[in-house]
Amino acid sequence: MLANDAASTALGIKALDLSDGSATLTMTVTDRMINGHGIAHGGYVFLLADTAFACACNRPGSVTVAAQAEIDFLVPVRLGDELVATAVERVRRGRSGIYDITVRRGDEVVAEFRGRSRTLKDQAAGRD
Repeated sequence: MLANDAASTALGIKALDLSDGSATLTMTVTDRMINGHGIAHGGYVFLLADTAFACACNRPGSVTVAAQAEIDFLVPVRLGDELVATAVERVRRGRSGIYDITVRRGDEVVAEFRGRSRTLKDQAAGRD
């Protein structure tokens, strides 16, 4: 799935570890990601966390999408920072799941993200 994700690939997001129910990805903040305050635009941090979420909740043979997601930005992220997002499945019941994603710069937590997933029932027919 990640190999077909044009948005994440264009931003240089790379997988460090992909496992069933978990994922660790990395991204380096570039000059194109900096906002008018001289810090990284939060949307890029969200996108990294959301990509880790997607990698953790998708399983072979199924299509799982976000039903809801939220993020807390804890400290500013700057040009050149290497970010690592680690996603962990908290619970999965039926077609629903809850995932927590921590975004770090080294040992420092810069953001916390929680996503709720929904696996589509009938992808081929275009129905959920």
